[in-house]
Amino acid sequence: MSLYLNVFVLIVQLFQRVPALKALAPTQTESPFVVSQLLALTIFAAATLLAVVRFREEASSRVGGPYLNV
Repeated sequence: MSLYLNVFVLIVQLFQRVPALKALAPTQTESPFVVSQLLALTIFAAATLLAVVRFREEASSRVGGPYLNV
């Protein structure tokens, strides 16, 4: 969660400080700014979903745990 918030702030600061990006979205309400924030949110949501699915698959493959095979 904190990594996403850092990326969110990074995008805001990039649009404030990089002249080419500032020209695209001077008030940060224009579509390039909104699209970049939604893209970052989508990437983090997909990564979270992928991690949960892989964790559940790995956990289900080790149902007995390491101590049942003694």
